[in-house]
Amino acid sequence: MGASMTMQKGTNVAVPARAVRVELGWRTSPGTPDVDASALLLVTGKVRSDADFVFYNQPAHASGAVRHEGKRTAGDSVTDCLAVDFARMEPTIDRVVIAASADGGTFGRVSGLYVRILDQAGGSEIARFESADATVETAFILGELYLRQGAWKFRAVGQGYDTGLAGLATDFGISVDEPQQSTPTQAAPPQAPPPPPPPAPHPYGRQAPPAPPPYGGQAPPPPPPAPPVAQPVRLTKVTLTKEAPSVSLSKQGGTSGALRVNLNWEVRKQFKGWGAKLGRAVAQHADLDLDLCALYELTDGSKGVVQALGNAFGSLRQPPYIHLDGDDRTGAVSTGENLTVNLDHKDRLRRVLIFVTIYEGARSFADLHATVTLQPQNGAPIDFSLDECTVPSTVCALALISGEGGDLNVQREARYLVPQRGVSPQRTIDAAYGWGMNWTPGRK
Repeated sequence: MGASMTMQKGTNVAVPARAVRVELGWRTSPGTPDVDASALLLVTGKVRSDADFVFYNQPAHASGAVRHEGKRTAGDSVTDCLAVDFARMEPTIDRVVIAASADGGTFGRVSGLYVRILDQAGGSEIARFESADATVETAFILGELYLRQGAWKFRAVGQGYDTGLAGLATDFGISVDEPQQSTPTQAAPPQAPPPPPPPAPHPYGRQAPPAPPPYGGQAPPPPPPAPPVAQPVRLTKVTLTKEAPSVSLSKQGGTSGALRVNLNWEVRKQFKGWGAKLGRAVAQHADLDLDLCALYELTDGSKGVVQALGNAFGSLRQPPYIHLDGDDRTGAVSTGENLTVNLDHKDRLRRVLIFVTIYEGARSFADLHATVTLQPQNGAPIDFSLDECTVPSTVCALALISGEGGDLNVQREARYLVPQRGVSPQRTIDAAYGWGMNWTPGRK
């Protein structure tokens, strides 16, 4: 397939692939708002329910046809991607709207915004549309994949909204849970209920015969079950800071399912001061290996560690209800280091300390820029960045998750520790948080 041309608004192109990758891209600089990709699956112009909205808080459609894959950063270029599998698309879905929303500013401050459609199989570009005329908009419909006579096509749209993702999503039938500003009102004193009316006299001065029992004397049939109340989607994101370091998971809707903890990082190098970012494959950091780990204590008093060292990867369906994915050395946003906590067993968790160690490839965290994201399956993502490291640290406490009254509280730690000579990072973190475990040397 030859190289595609940049499309004009309103034009369309055939999409011959069985599955595509939808890539939103832009350039970032100080003051640029964060941009998020999302998709709405439509039947004759509307969603069937809030489940037809795929975005950062609801990253996969139940059919598997559309998935939010997440962001990647390379220098000053950022991409946010969606995967669309036409083979899994339900037959009633005739349109998938591709949207972008700006978090913390308007699209007038975002340069180089584009959307492109790539063949999932070979990676070739099928379509590309660049949006260059934004001003006060905070959300955009960049394009749409639509079904025409049994074949999928892509149309460049470029329609802006100044009402953000909430306004755009509401237009297509999504119910959005936005915090409402309530105005205090003066409560009226309670009124006494009126007395019941006296019984009417019988016209013939005698009692009426009792009414026959309904249903032939049998118990009445139970009422039909009430339909489940759909919860509106939450668009809020939570960023923990030194000033606001903790949050309740239940207040974010994260009460069940899987809690995914992701660590991703970029390598920085000092040229003319801090902040000059290089690609991830910088020569002296080509073998950089960061390990995401967790110390846990269950309500029955048992304690342990989940880590790649010693192949202690844990388990989701039995204690400790924490599992570590495979080992990643790239730091990429869509992969990175991932650890999952089973919130269906949150009442068994007393405390979980998420931490990271440098296994090899660097002497300290000083050259790294890292971001931690906790993504509940049913709630808003919680993220925070690590501060710049100014000490020769090889172990950093990231977040402390503690159980309290059936809820879990997430506390940002972002605490760099410096092990004493001959003391392992694990022992160092254990001593700092009073876990009280016995440690033996291990390998992976």
